[in-house]
Amino acid sequence: MTYELKTKQNDRSVIEFIEGVDHPKKREDAYKLLDFFTETSGFEAKMWGPSIIGFGSYHYKYPTGHEGDAPLVGFSPRKAKISLYFATGDTEREQLLEKFGKHTSGKACVYINKIDDIDVNILKDLIRQSITFLQKMYPEKS
Repeated sequence: MTYELKTKQNDRSVIEFIEGVDHPKKREDAYKLLDFFTETSGFEAKMWGPSIIGFGSYHYKYPTGHEGDAPLVGFSPRKAKISLYFATGDTEREQLLEKFGKHTSGKACVYINKIDDIDVNILKDLIRQSITFLQKMYPEKS
């Protein structure tokens, strides 16, 4: 049986998705995040699944044989909080998060309420750190 990834890159419009965010402040923050992630990552924003805005991509393969593609970094303006997606497993991430501002962390996500709660320079450091870390861990096969 093949495992089918739910979160795949697709051609849905990032702008249309952000325009569909109900809360005006969250929509405004989503546009700011779009700018920060685009500028810092150097990648064009793409929709991944129904609600993740991702930047760049990498191909992973686990020892179990499970493999797939995922965005290098991304975010999702969800109803409760804004989810930020950075690489996990790097100690530098934890050090940066200590200076990040008001947030909570899940296994793969960092959750914030609004951009005003965080240090934008640390956000940019997290984006850069995540991309560097993932590109080292999963170098592209030519």
